[in-house]
Amino acid sequence: QVQVVESGGGLVQPGGSLTLSCEASRFPLGYATVGWFRQAPGKAREEVGCMSSNGGHTFSVDGAKGRFTFSRDRAKNAVYLQMNNLKPEDTAVYFCAATGSYEDCSYGLDHWGKGTQVTVSS
Repeated sequence: QVQVVESGGGLVQPGGSLTLSCEASRFPLGYATVGWFRQAPGKAREEVGCMSSNGGHTFSVDGAKGRFTFSRDRAKNAVYLQMNNLKPEDTAVYFCAATGSYEDCSYGLDHWGKGTQVTVSS
């Protein structure tokens, strides 16, 4: 079975930074299309952005571009979301999800992690 696991969340002050990691077993995550999502308390899940298997990056959340960065390490079979200048409104559970079938997140993502909590507060 494919298992996707996010890590790196925690409590950070406004203006601080966090790097989230996404790793998978029995799946070539380093070569997959990966989407990052978040869900704030009491709100619907939203897409943060997508990193295509061909290297393209797309941000869906207003204000994310310039603060958030996608990257991957194929040797470690991992992908990362670097978040800088965090704001209280960034507080949410962050998820990664992947597909090996398409180069575009819009076609659906097959494998989801259980999420990691990010809390931005003084």
